[in-house]
Amino acid sequence: MGVFVFLPLVLPLTAWPIARLAERQLHPRAATWLLTAVGAVLALCSTLCLLLLMVVGTAQLPGNPLPDAWADPEVRAVLPYDEMVGRAAIPLLGAVAGACAHLVWVHRRVRTRASRALAGLPAAEGGPTVLPDDARAYAYALPGGRGAAGPRGRIVVSRAMLTCLDAGEQRALIAHEEAHLTARHHRFLLAAGLSARANPFLRPLRTAVAYTAERWADEDAARTVGDRRTVARAIAKAALASGPMATGRGAATALAGFATAGPVPRRVAALLGPVPPAPALPPAWTAAGLALWTAAGGTAASALASANATVTLFTVLRAATAL
Repeated sequence: MGVFVFLPLVLPLTAWPIARLAERQLHPRAATWLLTAVGAVLALCSTLCLLLLMVVGTAQLPGNPLPDAWADPEVRAVLPYDEMVGRAAIPLLGAVAGACAHLVWVHRRVRTRASRALAGLPAAEGGPTVLPDDARAYAYALPGGRGAAGPRGRIVVSRAMLTCLDAGEQRALIAHEEAHLTARHHRFLLAAGLSARANPFLRPLRTAVAYTAERWADEDAARTVGDRRTVARAIAKAALASGPMATGRGAATALAGFATAGPVPRRVAALLGPVPPAPALPPAWTAAGLALWTAAGGTAASALASANATVTLFTVLRAATAL
């Protein structure tokens, strides 16, 4: 194993360059997939690294459930280990497990609360569910599943939000939320959030995924409506109208974790600019290409280091157990 087992803990730093460049220079759909996949692999490798350090470093501790042969002096001489590092890995793994479990619990709780808030409201056919009695302006997409949302999900818009927009802007808003449901953006956000909790170095990727998912929905809405300026106006007006909503309560506030608004000025500026290029790998000599290959190299090195340490540990301990 050697020092390579520590690499997955720090190699997530190689993903930082691509976090900002992917937002600006890659197609939002490609950027969302790329950043989510890179973050998931790096988070899995770093967690596996902690697990290996714990197994090797605590093999001789009293009460360890591992076979006695794993603590044999001959085995300890073959496998580099540090008992202090092994002991430290135990609370770190507990923190990772607790943080990830808490995020999943919050994710499910938010969906349950939102579904209960909509339990008595009929789902509109081919359109959003409009809440006429709420004076706050908001709109969100509730992912499908069990409960009131149905298998596909539903779009919820308050009457106050609709009154802030004209007919074209209302279509743009609905198309944006429809894109969130169609592409299942909440899964990308959940995966990025879990990755960031497994390794804090991956937090920039979580922020970037939240932004690129919104940009993905913006571009899909612009293609559906056929007018990028209309979508830009809808985003700007909706952001201004829903500003005070953060202090309120209810289903709209609960769904804040599913569709973060993102930096609205940057989204509006992107919509007022040219259509982003089709999803494709950027040339290696460009800044985005260099960042991409740096992140890909770090991800590959992390995966190889984790695989090498796992195979080495398994091979040695299997031989020791046979003895």
